[in-house]
Amino acid sequence: MKKRVLVLTGGGDCPGLNAVIRAIVKRAAQEYNWEVLGSYQAFNGILREPMEIIPLDEKKVSGIHVKGGTIIGTTNKGGPFAWPVKDKNGKWITVDRSDELIRRLQYQNIEAVINIGGDGSQRISLALYEKGLNIIGVPKTIDNDLRGTDFTFGFQTAVEISTDAVDKLVTTAESHNRVFILEVMGRDAGWIALHAAVAGGAEICLIPEIPYDVNKVVEKLRSRIVGGRGFAIIVIAEGAKPIGGDVVSEQSDEIGYLNKKLGGAGLRLKEELKQAGFDEDIRVTILGHLQRGGTPVAYDRILASQFGVKAFEMVLNEEYGKMVSYKHPDICSIPLEEAVSAYNHVQPDDQLLHTARGLGISFGD
Repeated sequence: MKKRVLVLTGGGDCPGLNAVIRAIVKRAAQEYNWEVLGSYQAFNGILREPMEIIPLDEKKVSGIHVKGGTIIGTTNKGGPFAWPVKDKNGKWITVDRSDELIRRLQYQNIEAVINIGGDGSQRISLALYEKGLNIIGVPKTIDNDLRGTDFTFGFQTAVEISTDAVDKLVTTAESHNRVFILEVMGRDAGWIALHAAVAGGAEICLIPEIPYDVNKVVEKLRSRIVGGRGFAIIVIAEGAKPIGGDVVSEQSDEIGYLNKKLGGAGLRLKEELKQAGFDEDIRVTILGHLQRGGTPVAYDRILASQFGVKAFEMVLNEEYGKMVSYKHPDICSIPLEEAVSAYNHVQPDDQLLHTARGLGISFGD
């Protein structure tokens, strides 16, 4: 009987997920005694009745590395430790189905699980490993906020999309003598905003790690726009906040979705600028999920392919309880415990932050 490895993608979708799946399948095809399966929408495919598990072979994954999204679906709602169900009163509650999940995997003769996901997904990987499951993590997030790897795949594509937006806004800002505020994703990390601001030549970059003083932002803008002439681009991360303030967010009413929904930092900044006496023409663009979709750039396809091959080879070597990692120039592995031990914030001594300041980019501090 062939050994079975189960692949799943969890959390938000991300350019490069399909390239990882393809790489795992193509590497496994070189081992005559291995079979690859995919679970639909992360662990949901195992826990649903009937189960939603599909075979993944070379024909199934042919050409998918150029496509965004994931052919096996994903979800950021619920999970084996917090499965949403209705109680007898019709109220939604969560239950722990992790033991049942492991039993179902054993019943399907699944030797190991490869969990492709970000911080939340890898915390689930660690908890399942501590319960005895043979599991390996692959880091994925456009936010680049996962500690233990130099980069996560999907990040570079998000940066390219954001930079392209800056490039396009520059032409209309210059034509109309306007200030454009571009809000990008990133949750509590400013990596996308920082990279896009440097690549696109923005004048101001506001990130979660550096609370901003709106008066400092106004000061920078007034150095750019004199007598109604001039323009400026502000790149703001969705998790950015003013000094003494908080992020703009709301609690989701979606069943099983536990994260707060971020968004609106750019619109708030516009109002703050107006209240601070800056009366020039200001427009706001929110990129939102455009950053998550579409074709992955070459860098992310390559990194994702490296991660996929490495992940299956870790299965062959029984390196369970670990996550694939990129430590330049090596594709290696680190313990899951280390991978989720801390959030990957932009640090005060970060080299790109230093470069940005050297270019005259203001962070509102």
